[in-house]
Amino acid sequence: MIETPSLVDQYCHGVLRTELGLGTFEAHLARGEGPPAPGTTFFDTQTGFAVRRWCPPLLGLEPHCPPARYLARRRELGVLEAGRRLLRGSGITTYLVDTGLPGDLTGPGEMASTGDADAHEIVRLELLAEQVADTSGTVESFLANLAESVHGAAAHAVAFASVAGVRHGLALAPEPPGPGEVRGAAGRWLAHRPVGGPLTDPVLLRHLLWIAVASGRPLQLHAGFGEPGLRIDRTDPVLLTDFVRATAGLGTALVLLHGYPYHRHAAHLAAVFPHVYADLGAELVRTGARATAVLAEVLELAPFGKLLFSSGAHGLPELHVVGARLFSEALARVLGTWVAEGAWSLTDAQRVAALIAEGNARRVYGLE
Repeated sequence: MIETPSLVDQYCHGVLRTELGLGTFEAHLARGEGPPAPGTTFFDTQTGFAVRRWCPPLLGLEPHCPPARYLARRRELGVLEAGRRLLRGSGITTYLVDTGLPGDLTGPGEMASTGDADAHEIVRLELLAEQVADTSGTVESFLANLAESVHGAAAHAVAFASVAGVRHGLALAPEPPGPGEVRGAAGRWLAHRPVGGPLTDPVLLRHLLWIAVASGRPLQLHAGFGEPGLRIDRTDPVLLTDFVRATAGLGTALVLLHGYPYHRHAAHLAAVFPHVYADLGAELVRTGARATAVLAEVLELAPFGKLLFSSGAHGLPELHVVGARLFSEALARVLGTWVAEGAWSLTDAQRVAALIAEGNARRVYGLE
């Protein structure tokens, strides 16, 4: 049996602090642009079935129990106790938490205490720039404060994350924008931006990426599916090829998040470029019972020292559980098959499983 007793969740978000009704819970299962079609439910998805398989036993119920019964038990325990049982039953020992999403979500400290685990912060670049813009009166002060804020964040965060692919698309010019280009873009953005307005300007997005690269902290880049309404064709990681090539040799690791359904493209980039790594997160949560096949496709191409487990979870502690269990089960099946066929030794399979589950993340992010 191939085991992954300790997991580093190298990309996730906090969990909601509020009680959830059926509709709200379902919305977090799918994160679509609206409610399910009339007469249907988001529980009837690979993610929904995985939640019903893995989470009820952690709350004292039988696997595959009806959604209504599960949610009733969740409310009976209360959001804090349910969250504690779920996170502590996930097998995750370290969380790297992107704190850049709105809503009443727990931060790294609460994730650590609730999950009886270690936790570290990932700083989202675009939110950081928006916060700086809210408090900077001129273009010059904005650019100076932005550089200072990124430098300051690098002192405590384990990584930066960018949603440039979500905001604009990954087909950005690969080179750093010049100072005049940056000042012009900042002036236009600040002149028309309401307080709290999102950053979508491609010049400023590139500027942010290059400031982050200069910090030396690992840079996580969202690719593949993500936010509702996203034009997924604009987030194929292959569109990053020129940027990846331009950043080679600078000492900054690039981590391609999610990737699915372009996971083979992400695996290819990880195979070709020494500083590129591929995430195994949300693609497994979304594919559920098909996670084994998807994971095998990534393992076809990527060096095993370039793959990182994550849950990609947001809002529901159930998604941390599902991400961890699907990953561990899928990895055990894939590697176990290769051992049974004689292609791998059991020793090598266990070593690779430990690398992907935690060892690679500890090396990339400098975790003790």
